[in-house]
Amino acid sequence: MAPTVITACSVRDIRFPTSLERDGSDAMNKAPDYSCPYVVLTTDVVGVEGHGITFTVGKGNEIVCHAVRVLSKMVVGQKVNEIYSDFGKFWQTLTSEDQMRWLGPEKGVMHLAVAAVVNALWDLWAKIEGKPLWKLLADMEPEKLVSTIDFRYMHDVLTPEEAIEMLKKSQDGKQEREAEMLAKGYPCYTTSCGWLGYEDEKIERLCREALEEGFTRFKAKVGADIEDDRRRCRLIRKLIGPNNILLVDANQRWEVQQAIDWMKELADSKITWIEEPTSPDDILGHLQIAKALNPLGIGVATGEQCQNRIMFKQFLKSGAMQFCQIDSCRLGGVNENLAVILMAHKFGVPVCPHAGGVGLCELVQHLSIFDYICVSGSLENRMTEYLDHLHQHFKAPCVVREGNYIPPQAAGYSVDMKESSLNDYEWPTGRVWQDLIASGKYTAE
Repeated sequence: MAPTVITACSVRDIRFPTSLERDGSDAMNKAPDYSCPYVVLTTDVVGVEGHGITFTVGKGNEIVCHAVRVLSKMVVGQKVNEIYSDFGKFWQTLTSEDQMRWLGPEKGVMHLAVAAVVNALWDLWAKIEGKPLWKLLADMEPEKLVSTIDFRYMHDVLTPEEAIEMLKKSQDGKQEREAEMLAKGYPCYTTSCGWLGYEDEKIERLCREALEEGFTRFKAKVGADIEDDRRRCRLIRKLIGPNNILLVDANQRWEVQQAIDWMKELADSKITWIEEPTSPDDILGHLQIAKALNPLGIGVATGEQCQNRIMFKQFLKSGAMQFCQIDSCRLGGVNENLAVILMAHKFGVPVCPHAGGVGLCELVQHLSIFDYICVSGSLENRMTEYLDHLHQHFKAPCVVREGNYIPPQAAGYSVDMKESSLNDYEWPTGRVWQDLIASGKYTAE
């Protein structure tokens, strides 16, 4: 039988007008429109396709789409079995083309585009194998899984040999943990209650609904006004009770000392972590904040805008993060996320992925479930973000029950979107956008 060949790579600019309801609003992003470049890899086998996305918040989505089109020339014509036989090497080719590497390296728009293409490649692989992505990963032999990772610039903290040994040690109890995931799911926290633009009445209603749905972990946005933050945190703490978990997120708003001083004012609300307290690139700043706040029982969480595995290496090795927040689209797809999951395990830092957005929940649930089954073997201090937004646009949306992600069963990486949604929300020609432009609520720029 002839090998399967990738014959086309298409991308569509998909955007949702979430800014109209202030969904996603925080101290830094006041009116985001959740968006994604939507990639489809077509093969010479009828019906065998890979679907992938990356995530933006509106303007700029078209720039990432163009970057995907540039990268597509490196993918179209490739035999899939040759890609998957040494996926780590192929990943390196996508991030190391001499002239395009100058635009990063391995960061920014190009890395977002790499994520979209690589996520589509993993979706294709999982569909060919007839498994959901988490199961594809869980069933891999350690040597095969490690071969998908680019270990450049990581050898001082983790070598391929160490990674293989780590995975082999986690084989004990693997089947039991998989059965546990299928029965109970992976714990998640909700951010849907705490957006900065919400009125108190909406916060109270959403907190009550989340409690009724079984959530015990909640996150609120902070960073715009100290008095308002103190009041809102106390309100949410009162609503959720003394024993449930409360997290806060400043979305990079503060200077280092400002973050320390601000969080000391909120400490009486019994906060588990402060997320993105300052610039996501300031590793030493995060370390200073962690040293000041850890004695108060407040950890530092960051990673959703951490550019690559090399920066994660420094965060983890220095002790600058107590909660590691990988993102399925900020890093260069599954391969690089696997590298960070393994490094975090070596340093004993729980992986608590960032999600929300468009399809991020659908994607990252796979990584968390794999982490528990094959790497960490623990749920202590571990939780994955969940937002109740935009899931209706996916053919196999994530399922959350009693505050837990239930492992997906459909083959692939869970981001196949409905054709009606793609047609309605493609920018700027989709029906929804044309209606909004005609009404004057948006302009086609």
